[in-house]
Amino acid sequence: MEFGPQPEDIRMSWSIRLFSVAGTAVRIHLTFFLLLAVYAVLGWQRGGAPAAIDLVVFIALLFLCVVLHEFGHVFAARAYGIRTSDVTLLPIGGVASLERMPEKPGQEIVVALAGPLVNVVIAVFLAVGLGASFDLGQTAQLGDARASLLDRIAIANVALFVFNLIPAFPMDGGRVLRALLAIPMGYTRATRVAATVGQGLAFLFALVGLVIGNPLLVLVAVFVFLAASGEAGYVQARDYTRGYLASHAMITAYETLGPTSTADDAAALLLRTTQQEFPVVDGAGTMRGVLARDALISALQKTGGATPVLEIMQRDIPTVPENACLDNVLERLQRTPGRLVGVVDPSSRLIGYITAENMSELILIQSSRASGPGAPAARRTAQTS
Repeated sequence: MEFGPQPEDIRMSWSIRLFSVAGTAVRIHLTFFLLLAVYAVLGWQRGGAPAAIDLVVFIALLFLCVVLHEFGHVFAARAYGIRTSDVTLLPIGGVASLERMPEKPGQEIVVALAGPLVNVVIAVFLAVGLGASFDLGQTAQLGDARASLLDRIAIANVALFVFNLIPAFPMDGGRVLRALLAIPMGYTRATRVAATVGQGLAFLFALVGLVIGNPLLVLVAVFVFLAASGEAGYVQARDYTRGYLASHAMITAYETLGPTSTADDAAALLLRTTQQEFPVVDGAGTMRGVLARDALISALQKTGGATPVLEIMQRDIPTVPENACLDNVLERLQRTPGRLVGVVDPSSRLIGYITAENMSELILIQSSRASGPGAPAARRTAQTS
């Protein structure tokens, strides 16, 4: 249903990993099982156990098609060098978490259309290879156990194809619209326009869902509205950071901990500074990890103040060079647990770090400058400082 860069905590929270395909993990959100339970109850009310089992099997097969749809996006993006960490199944569809979006309109169109085209291939295979018949007039009876399961899956894939091409950004059709608009008006403005169109259609979805009594359509409407708003904000934020370097945004006044430090040492720093995270740096100036406030408090409660920070710090914190483009760092932050990136010099010594909160403050400052008097001059001055 949707693809794009997603924050790590959104992808991981309340989801479990099922399996991995070509380096992309397939996850299922726990609320998906609630959806199965709801449909099982509905089926039971209609026709007892056979109807309940039929409806649950239908939903499971339908979401298998959704997974294949998302992998259409995954493999199309991979052709342009864009990796996908995972695909997550939600009650309202699937989300492929691409590490970044292709900014060339032609590439985005290809990636966006790859998913719906998978549904076309599935429908054609079911019809030609397995003899499924299409009666689009029965679309409203997809949950009717009296109809052929094969026919219903084929019709559902046609419905998925049509629904995903509705220009409601950030759905597939909305991304095609954004790509087409980006040709004459640029990526950022095109995103803003496409997001507005998507939010308008989300209101329409919600209205129709309320009128016909379809709570799932209302849920889709809420998701589309929030996702459109979120991605428009993300693209605008990336535009504000473009042209800047990591050194422009990094925190340089901070206290560090050593490899031999304990939780008590960290607690002392927590009291006398305003920091919420403390880099753990060895004698060579290399960052070994980061100890966050919550992890420190938990350690003090469970294992005591003598706990070595090496046992409770978060490892594998990504680092970027000080001359890294800030818009790329923003994307990195979106994918990083803990939302922190270290900044290093050419010798890999830690010279600062960037948090999501600090990045948000820089974006707020730049947006204020952009809307204030003398905005172009202010931006040029900041870029060259």
